[in-house]
Amino acid sequence: MDPTPNRADAHRPFSFVSDASGSSSPALRLARAGLWAVCYFFFYFIQQLAELFAPLLLIAGVAWKALPVLIGAVSHVSASADPQARDAIANVASAIPAQITVAGHTLTASSMVWDGILLMGLAAAGSTLATLAGRNM
Repeated sequence: MDPTPNRADAHRPFSFVSDASGSSSPALRLARAGLWAVCYFFFYFIQQLAELFAPLLLIAGVAWKALPVLIGAVSHVSASADPQARDAIANVASAIPAQITVAGHTLTASSMVWDGILLMGLAAAGSTLATLAGRNM
């Protein structure tokens, strides 16, 4: 009996071979399929969550970053306008926070954009791992 795996199993890095003929027991095949199914579910679920929240964080972060700039541009235009309008715009501009702390986590516009980009990377990794798990099932 040759202890090396046969050529058919050489391209499958995680194949479980119980004897030299290349067949495995039904219980082992079922356990292997169950393990890969759980991995596929986990990776695909993470991918779906990341794909949901990544654009939301990106859009919210960019809007939060652009809002003070837009209000500043409007206040320069309205400098020669009515003093009440200028005061109202100044009040709105001062009401936009630079950071928000939620449950001990500080959010800024830049951190939301960065978190959105990281979630896009997580979605790509989840997609890759789900594809690998699906092929190994």
